[in-house]
Amino acid sequence: MQPNHISMPLGIVIRKTPAVTRWAKWNWEVVAVLPGSTIADWRELRRDGDAIEYHAATLDLELWRGETEAYLTGLSSRIPMIYVVLREARNAESAQEIDVLMVTASPYEAQDYEESGDEIVGTVPMPEGVNAWIRAFIEAHHEEEVFVKRKRDKKRVDQAETGVGDARVRQVTDVYRAPVHGKRETMH
Repeated sequence: MQPNHISMPLGIVIRKTPAVTRWAKWNWEVVAVLPGSTIADWRELRRDGDAIEYHAATLDLELWRGETEAYLTGLSSRIPMIYVVLREARNAESAQEIDVLMVTASPYEAQDYEESGDEIVGTVPMPEGVNAWIRAFIEAHHEEEVFVKRKRDKKRVDQAETGVGDARVRQVTDVYRAPVHGKRETMH
């Protein structure tokens, strides 16, 4: 039996540049992923003036059998992407102002993080090797969902007056008629 999920380590490369606004000191941008990377913790890769690129972290890209539809959606886009979720560091001891939370190939999962507003979702083009790896996983596990048209039950609903009002309250007039102002109707 095949496993219900597999994973591949991906190194996350982040570029830190000075921000152009007074509200943020730095701008953080995911610029690349490194398939099969070893563990790293903010190792500096390149420096060009104030711009610094770091191998910020290595996280597992996990593929789950139940999410193949999402992966297919991501691969069918013009440029398939890898999504990296970042969050402002909450730990005062953190060397950087940003934490790398997770990496995913699912645009649905990335959208959930974008909507929360607490995280930053960076995208990078998917490397060809990762693309082929995901396609092989989809071919092994994807099952098309069969559309099942809902059938009506045979119960006759046109025979009863439902929604007319409470049967315990006597109605003198049609409950659907707008009330007439000026006339006072009495109940019997």
